[in-house]
Amino acid sequence: MKVLVLGGTGATGKLVVQQLLDQGHSVVALVRNASKLSRHERLDIFEQTALTISRQELTELLTGCDAVISCLGHNLTWKGMYGAPQMLVRDSIQRICESINAPRQTPIRIVLMNTTGNRNLDQAEPVSFAQHSVLWLLRLLLPPHVDNERAANYLRSTQKNNPLIEWVAVRPDSLIDEEAVSPTTLHPSPTRSAIFNAGKTSRINVAHFMSQLPVDAELWQCWKGKMPVIYNQEL
Repeated sequence: MKVLVLGGTGATGKLVVQQLLDQGHSVVALVRNASKLSRHERLDIFEQTALTISRQELTELLTGCDAVISCLGHNLTWKGMYGAPQMLVRDSIQRICESINAPRQTPIRIVLMNTTGNRNLDQAEPVSFAQHSVLWLLRLLLPPHVDNERAANYLRSTQKNNPLIEWVAVRPDSLIDEEAVSPTTLHPSPTRSAIFNAGKTSRINVAHFMSQLPVDAELWQCWKGKMPVIYNQEL
């Protein structure tokens, strides 16, 4: 399988790229700084982003790919959170989807890294008044949170009936660093408050799940069109 990875130099994105290569797949990475990725015979690196590459080049890249994994996120700096493009993730996903227009034998599979702070509006996910109030403030004060919401909602609402695209939005909780893949639990919706009782999810577990999704037919059928929540299994 050939997978296009967005955000492949980020903390989780690098792990996704490595896991795909370890599984024997080919990877195309769109990155701002190619020096941040180690060279590999099955890794093609383009020093471009989904927003700077030409539409023709992006369409050609996507024609040769079976899946797209987006690990895009905003740097935790003033410029990263409040500078342009404020809708980095949503705009990148939208441009990817709009560039998939060639006939395909099977739909391209898009995996989006999202957050438990974003509700799946297709599910009746309960949110307390206190959490609702905090999320309202986050929407007002932090563009990256709005970006995460809009990216998932774009796939959920706009691409629901697109025969060329299937998607999954993966929602980890508080991200931590661990050395090795460990047991996780998967849920259709959060089982705890993302604000007041957050769980933990290691980046390597997120990367493992996201890299498995598009290549494992049974796993994909289980979660396509959904927004699974992933937690590290509590011992």
